Amino acid sequence: MIKCLAIDDESLALQLLADNISRIPFLELVASCDDAFVANKIMQEQSIDLIFIDIQMPGITGLQFIQSLVKKPMVIIVTAYKQYALDGFALDVVDYLMKPVSLDRFMKACNKAKDLYELKLSAERGTLPKQDYMFVNVGYSLMKIQFNDITYIEGLKDYIQIHLSTSPKAAVVRMSLKGIEEELPQNFERIHKSFIVNTEKITSIRKNAVFVDDKELPVSESYKDVIEKLIK
Repeated sequence: MIKCLAIDDESLALQLLADNISRIPFLELVASCDDAFVANKIMQEQSIDLIFIDIQMPGITGLQFIQSLVKKPMVIIVTAYKQYALDGFALDVVDYLMKPVSLDRFMKACNKAKDLYELKLSAERGTLPKQDYMFVNVGYSLMKIQFNDITYIEGLKDYIQIHLSTSPKAAVVRMSLKGIEEELPQNFERIHKSFIVNTEKITSIRKNAVFVDDKELPVSESYKDVIEKLIK
């Protein structure tokens, strides 16, 4: 069972949230509370796997509460405010639900959390299967991307662009190159401070550049050893 905590300062919204949670067979509602300070106390006393939380609350907002957590459980935001969606996904929330939430949309968010929970358990048990894909936050949803579909990844300040062989449009994700680099398999190499390339997609190599089809990607001096390794 996934142990849950529901946080909302509106009593009716909290009651509806608790009712929805009770309908999901793999969820167990440990407690409900109407502010983040009470929630923090509960989390110190009990193990919580998943938080359902509103954004606008007195004292401290839902986003501030999520940021304050050192050991963060999975989080699903349930709010009436659409404008905070990007901020929410930047904090790696599982999903962002808009009130009023339909039961089928609620179930979809819970199923995402269940998949992540089971993946975490498998990793802890050492039984994690080799994955050929990853999920990234694109817009307001999690997008599944196959590793062999990625040609290269470009860093743009707070965002990255994941270029795909099956789509003319890159997936724009709010995360760092370093962050995604840690999740990629061994055939991906950093060749520049702003570029990671799928080495299996390289079609030709020059002294200071590699080509993925007709796209030229620069190779910086500090990553020349990567090119030497590829050639050998």
